[in-house]
Parts: sequence; structure tokens; C-alpha cells
Amino acid sequence: MEKEASEKLNNFFSGSKKISFKKGETILRPDDEPHGVFYLKEGYTRLYSISKNAQELTLIIYKPGEFFPLVWAINNTHNAYYLEALTNVEIYRAPRNEFIKFIKSNNELMYEINVRILQRLEGALRRMEYAMFGNARSKVASIILICAERFGDKNKNQVLIKVPLTHQDIAKLIGMARETVSIEMKKLQQMGLIDYKGKHLVVKDYSKLKGESALGLID
Repeated sequence: MEKEASEKLNNFFSGSKKISFKKGETILRPDDEPHGVFYLKEGYTRLYSISKNAQELTLIIYKPGEFFPLVWAINNTHNAYYLEALTNVEIYRAPRNEFIKFIKSNNELMYEINVRILQRLEGALRRMEYAMFGNARSKVASIILICAERFGDKNKNQVLIKVPLTHQDIAKLIGMARETVSIEMKKLQQMGLIDYKGKHLVVKDYSKLKGESALGLID
């Protein structure tokens, strides 16, 4: 059903306006009117907030085939976050009323949307758990595992994370200082648990990395 729903979404959005953004460009700002529902054809984007002391926290990373802002599209709730291109991206933008009409006429799409909402909720709950448990290393290990599950290509016990993540990107995912993340990433690399293939992070031993994570502490 997921494949069929994805094909229908792709066909629907392919007739819409195509927009390109370069890496680092801001796609939406808080209180911006989205002017339609965005469908990510290529690349990765991140949804984030900024605190009063200018600290950034990444809330969601979107991958190809996903659409946003979903809360605005369905509930007509104003946008409260920044949306930025993590890589060069291609996006299709469809009018909100056409999108709503389309999904209401396709029960399998409504089911798929509910699945995605529940996946996001589960991800948010897991991030709350590791934010409360463990030390800096376990928190870094935990977010790497979650990224591996969401964006990874698995080969036996190793996983290549397809979205390019810098130490700063990881720091923004867990609300830690970049310097602290760099120290812990180096330790995990020296332990043989992670490595790099070009700009991409590789989990070399998934099972042992989980043992270092906050997720491992609460299993």
C-alpha cells in the first residue's frame, strides 16, 4: 500500500509548480504563508526552531517522497517553524485546496498519512526519552541510530546514512554544543562503531552502537 500511495502522490504533485532551492536556503520562515503543500522530489530539508538565545533545534528531517507542512495543510494551523534545504532540493508545490480534495478522495492516502503522523509521534517520543537519559555519548549514539533507521542503507551489520550530516547538524538534532558532539563522534569512531564514506556517516556496528546509546539503556 505504501508504494501505491507514494506513486499516487508523485503523480499528483508532478503536475504542480516545480521549485528549486540550494543547500542552506530558507524555504519557509515562522508565520510565512506556505502558499501550498510542498512535495520533496529530490534532496533533504530540515524543520527547525530557534530559541531566544539563538540556539537552533532541528525537529524533523524530510527525505524524498515526503510532503509538508502537514499540520498547516490539514488543520490550517499557522506555520511556526523554519524550513531549510539541507542539500540542493527540488520541490513541487500544489494548492492546499487541491491537495485536500485529492487525499479525501483516496482512502489509502489518508491511511498512509496517518501512518506517517504516528511515525513522527514515535520519533518525537524516542527523542524525548534519550534527551532525559544517559550522557553526551549515549545521546549522540542515539541520534545516529535514529538517522540510520530513517535514512540508512543497511548492508549486514553496517548502515550508510544517505543524508549528509555534519557535526553541527547532529548537534542541532539533540540540542548540544557542536564541540561536545565532535568529541563524542571522535570517540565512537575510535571505538570502531562509526566511520565516514565521503560526506556520509557509516554505522559500522549497529548492535554495539545501540549498546552505547540511551536507547540501549532503556530497552
